Amino acid sequence: MASQRLIEWIERLAWILIYGGLFGLVLGLATRRESDALGLSIAIAGGVAAAGGFVLIWVRSRLRAPGDTSGQTTTRSHKGAP
Repeated sequence: MASQRLIEWIERLAWILIYGGLFGLVLGLATRRESDALGLSIAIAGGVAAAGGFVLIWVRSRLRAPGDTSGQTTTRSHKGAP
């Protein structure tokens, strides 16, 4: 179980990486007209950052907040069931 502060930090970082990475990807593609190597480097760095953000979204989906009981299962007694 993760603390609420950690969960909020992961969510914030994930969206920063996604939006910043996509911006870097577009900026890199636009820069390739002037400098092919520089544009490709910026685009790759942006793509990696965006991919990291998507991975953090997946990581966040696996974490449970304190007091979250939605992932717990209840056991039922089957005594007397047909």
